[in-house]
Amino acid sequence: MRVLGIETSCDETGIAVYDDELGLLSHTLYSQVKLHADYGGVVPELASRDHVRKVVPLIKQALADANSTMDDIDGVAYTTGPGLVGALLVGACVGRSLAYSWDKPAVGVHHMEGHLLAPMLEDNVPEYPFLALLVSGGHTMMVAVEGIGQYEVLGESVDDAAGEAFDKTAKLMGLDYPGGPRLAKLAEKGETGHYRFPRPMTDKPGLNFSFSGLKTFAANTIAKEPDDEQTRANIALAFEEAVVDTLSIKCRRALKQTDYTRLVIAGGVSANSRLRTSLAEMMKNLGGEVFYPRGEFCTDNGAMIAYAGLQRLKAGHTEDLGVKGMPRWPLDSLPPL
Repeated sequence: MRVLGIETSCDETGIAVYDDELGLLSHTLYSQVKLHADYGGVVPELASRDHVRKVVPLIKQALADANSTMDDIDGVAYTTGPGLVGALLVGACVGRSLAYSWDKPAVGVHHMEGHLLAPMLEDNVPEYPFLALLVSGGHTMMVAVEGIGQYEVLGESVDDAAGEAFDKTAKLMGLDYPGGPRLAKLAEKGETGHYRFPRPMTDKPGLNFSFSGLKTFAANTIAKEPDDEQTRANIALAFEEAVVDTLSIKCRRALKQTDYTRLVIAGGVSANSRLRTSLAEMMKNLGGEVFYPRGEFCTDNGAMIAYAGLQRLKAGHTEDLGVKGMPRWPLDSLPPL
């Protein structure tokens, strides 16, 4: 089976073609970073309009790169949610219309299931069951995964997600959008020991996350300290260490609770090198293994949607002719395969 995947949940237009025998045949991505940079964050209406401009040319490019025509495509997958509803509807309308005109089945994909399955695009893939830490700009979730669609959400963010806290703190420091990667880059110049930030909710039982207070702590620290490059780097490092330690502590707690030995990290923040190093060292000490997608598949992309959609289509899951976008969509409400 060969599937065309379409991702338009936020500020990146991602298109890919995935074949269940040959693997990933093509993937194209257009980022709207420059479009939103002047505003310091994503403007939903501008994001939707840009998806309208880019989605069809990128589909043509992805099909050409995969040496495929509509006759070679066996199904179309597109992100239904969660995300910005206007952006979601662009991909859903185009994807469902293509499937109808090509007389092919279509399936809507859960954006976070796409991230969760992104490590399956690599050569070294995890076996089920495993623990998944999903960390992105909009979500921080700890999920016990028994199989595709067999998800138990063990914990999630009660306010700001980890990626959102990175971006907001970077903005407080005067860093350009997108701030998260720039804050991590600045932290590389930081010196340890100057600041100690709290590790939120690690002194309480449970696996939920809260990063809003950490952002406020960072704001107060920035306001009272000198505004020079080294001080900002030291603050950035202390903030990053706090986030990484918090995520690591929660992962260790969840692994003990589930008795799993495999950990998957995915989502935009999973590209953070300090987080990867910390979790890799932790899993080595525990005698387990950590899995994550390559950098280009950590952020939003069409490849993960094509892969997840292919699994759903092979199991017989299809959409009717209706088109919907779901800004909120609980991951654990998905049907198992």
